[in-house]
Amino acid sequence: MIARLLSIAGRLVLVLAAALATLWGTLALWYRLPLGEFGRYAAPALWLILAFLALAGLLAARWRLALPFVAAFAALLVWWATIQPTGKGDWADDVSRQFTATMEGSTARLTNVRDFEWRSDNDFTPRWDDRSYDLDTITGVDLFTSTWAGPAIAHTMLGFGFADGRHLVFSVEVRRRKSEVYSAISGFFKNDELIVIAADERDVIRVRSNVRGEDVQLFRLRTGRAEAKELFLYLLSEANDLVVKPRFYNTATTNCTTVPFHLARKLDPGLPLDWRVLVSGYLPDYLYDIGALDQRVPLSELRQRGRIDARAKAAGDSPDFSALIRAGVPGP
Repeated sequence: MIARLLSIAGRLVLVLAAALATLWGTLALWYRLPLGEFGRYAAPALWLILAFLALAGLLAARWRLALPFVAAFAALLVWWATIQPTGKGDWADDVSRQFTATMEGSTARLTNVRDFEWRSDNDFTPRWDDRSYDLDTITGVDLFTSTWAGPAIAHTMLGFGFADGRHLVFSVEVRRRKSEVYSAISGFFKNDELIVIAADERDVIRVRSNVRGEDVQLFRLRTGRAEAKELFLYLLSEANDLVVKPRFYNTATTNCTTVPFHLARKLDPGLPLDWRVLVSGYLPDYLYDIGALDQRVPLSELRQRGRIDARAKAAGDSPDFSALIRAGVPGP
């Protein structure tokens, strides 16, 4: 009796594994197989037929029926391993250039800093600048969250302020192709590459608050000047590495929140991993709990006073945009 139960349990485990492999394989073929429109439907359909036979064979203990699926799955894994990012593509205008940086003493010289003038998502004046920043004059680090799909889903960005009043924002993004619509599901299947954008604050923040109508919040981080400088240098290194070694964006593991978190862990290896790093809308809750935000003020108040949408719209394209959006935001 016990042997029979173990046999049934073992088959159920195999059925579950086969079902998961079927789901993954179907989506992988759908998003990545380069066989045109016909192949996009035909290959997943054939895959599902093999999976159905395998599942039927596992349930009936007719193991031979599963062999074609096992062979196909092995071939699929080999093919999957050959798919590598290239850094080349017909990229959308706002992610067409990956910035690079060099250091001369304490001065960082950046090429391709984005400074677009946005009127709508499809109407903008592109500008890419070369800029220099003295890292010894960093005055603070900010976290921006831009909620666009419910409270749990937010795009996160890191901003650095300097003594001369300038603000530079780093944004880890999907490197979309022209006419491509972002899909969180496709981000699991090597469909998109990764890019780190360095942008003027009036570009990367205003496009979200003023043009797209997203809920943008600003949080001032409690970071020492030395740690801020080191974090800035890590971001420059990440961007330079992407030029020579492109990487895929992954919705869960390599995205706008996890990349900066892994960089922050280089500064403090003891930073605890937390589910709120993955559910980025709750990242401020995590930062508050570990003391990275001003704990003299309740988190609910930090969120309310850090909501900058109205101030950003009122500021428009004012040269004092950065100062105006920070009015009333508690500082470290």
